[in-house]
Amino acid sequence: MATAASGIPHQKKTPSALLARFTLWAGPYAGMLQMLLLGLAILSLSRVGLAAWQWDRVQATGITSAFFLQGLRADLILLGYFLAFPLLLAPLLAHRASSTAWRIATVAWGTFALVFIVFMELSSPQFIMQYDVRPNRLFVEYLAYPREVFATLWNGFRTALLLGLGLTLVLAVLLYRLLRRASSGMNMWPARRLLLLWPVLCLVVFMQVRSTTGHRPANPALFALTGDSMVNSLIINSGWSVLDAIGSMRKEAVSSEIYGKIPRAKVFEQVRAAPWLQGARFDNPELPTLHRQQAAISRERPLNLVIVLQESLGATFVESLGGLPVTPELEKLKNEGWWFEQLYATGTRSVRGIEAVVAGYAPTPARSVVKLSLAQQNFYTLAAGLGQQGYHTEFVYGGEAHFDNMRSFFTGNGFQKVVDIKEMNPAFVGSWGASDEDLFDKSLERLKALHQQKKPFFSLIFTSSNHEPFEFPDGKIALHDPKKQTVNNAVKYADYALGKFIREAKKQDYWQDTVFLIVADHDNRVYGNALVPIKKFHIPGLILGADVQPKRISTIASQVDLAPTLLSLLGVSSTHPMIGRDFARDSSSPGRALIQFDNLFTWLEGSSATILRPGKPALLGRYDAASGVLDPYAGKPSQAQVEQAMAHVMLPSLLYREQRYRPAP
Repeated sequence: MATAASGIPHQKKTPSALLARFTLWAGPYAGMLQMLLLGLAILSLSRVGLAAWQWDRVQATGITSAFFLQGLRADLILLGYFLAFPLLLAPLLAHRASSTAWRIATVAWGTFALVFIVFMELSSPQFIMQYDVRPNRLFVEYLAYPREVFATLWNGFRTALLLGLGLTLVLAVLLYRLLRRASSGMNMWPARRLLLLWPVLCLVVFMQVRSTTGHRPANPALFALTGDSMVNSLIINSGWSVLDAIGSMRKEAVSSEIYGKIPRAKVFEQVRAAPWLQGARFDNPELPTLHRQQAAISRERPLNLVIVLQESLGATFVESLGGLPVTPELEKLKNEGWWFEQLYATGTRSVRGIEAVVAGYAPTPARSVVKLSLAQQNFYTLAAGLGQQGYHTEFVYGGEAHFDNMRSFFTGNGFQKVVDIKEMNPAFVGSWGASDEDLFDKSLERLKALHQQKKPFFSLIFTSSNHEPFEFPDGKIALHDPKKQTVNNAVKYADYALGKFIREAKKQDYWQDTVFLIVADHDNRVYGNALVPIKKFHIPGLILGADVQPKRISTIASQVDLAPTLLSLLGVSSTHPMIGRDFARDSSSPGRALIQFDNLFTWLEGSSATILRPGKPALLGRYDAASGVLDPYAGKPSQAQVEQAMAHVMLPSLLYREQRYRPAP
């Protein structure tokens, strides 16, 4: 039976029938519209699921309606990018003569786009559990090390990995079949009709991607509607978050300019105005931060230096700093040296901690300089500076030193020897390499050999046992948690290995001539409902050995302050570009911390936190260190506060881009 008007048989309003009618109506653009609708459905369902999972934090923001409406807007932006490609090809392929090619192209592209979206959304919960935000640039950076990443996922998140991959494959097949079936009824239009509608669709998709009539197109920062960074990240989608991060990485040399502009002269003026730099002479215009640091302690022979960089050892795990009682060895050692009570990491990645501790380099929104091309040679590090003073310098790591580009950065910038797992005979090997005990055994062997050379030495030791999936030898510690492979147990084992190492080092002849720094690279996980979770940047720091006397340093300090302080304690006067503070000269006057969290930069001074945001005015927060609570909307920062923060976040990008962070000539 046919209708009198159309001659088309009556069809029941089943989903298949409705899809067929839609395909017929949309003509050659049907595949694109199907991708748009399916994409919106997938992203909306994912956001609803994530919001339900984190409902307490979403509800606490009081923007539930805006959360979902703005999320829909962000989804349209991502899908607009995927629509642009077939739309540009439409005049060439979307006509009757190329109907088969057009169908194949739209089905293939639509399947690819939707599978990418599905994969990113399925990856989001595990990433959020680790970093308290949706996948971002860290997601991309880790893909450069597939062996280590896969080992971590397989040993620590096997169920989630298999479930995620399985669901992605199943959905990929279903999506492909759905799109292919729908495309079979695609109605190709005459060229005139196609081309008449094409400019209109181009304009619509352009505005869909731009998503605003303002001067600048929408970006993820526009969706930061709350003081909770995790909720802000849920508003957008993971696909756009990662694609935007990839785009930002291409501009990383000038990335600090996302916060605005400040005159070049003002940058140097602000930085040099720091109380601990006011007496310094900056005589080299080519190297604007290069200055002479006179050691606060005079020695006939400079001391040796050993830095133990502890993986993911935040204040979260140190009872006297408000954390859990899982570092008893560190708690005992803190009474034997300089103990930093308010030391803050500059970032959330190991390489960020490396650049701060080893190079005294301030953070930026870009990747760490450990991984950037212009910093692979002739970039200042403690190893480069101490090498000029006649030190032997080396790096000891229980994993493979190429990870995070460490081998390239270290060998190109002053480290004369790199020792990694290939030169060890470990009793226990986990996903990230040798256990901390094996690492420290090798380090003790190396330190004894270096001492016999009768020349000062600097050794950087980087641990890895406290890293997911938290693998360590059995029978070493009384477990803190019933289940073995937990972060608390891994920290306790790492602490056990550290205590064992220090006890053995104290027995050696070099102990009285060596300064040891024990410091974390960052905390284990950075999370919380604060715009910037400052509490999760709080880390322990301890300097001991040689003639270092017990001391509590309650002043706020940054990782960038450690290297200048160590030089003074070693008795090494040198010319360097570091802007950090020498606590050997003054440990009582107010300090500051520099914190980079995703694309937010915070200048913490006392309880005042000046927060720089890309494309938005700066905020003045109030931070209570005792409770760890940040109120990011406590007031409006003064122009002086903004300029101070701007200068310190612009400086490292400027010095990197112009290659002016170099050792003294």
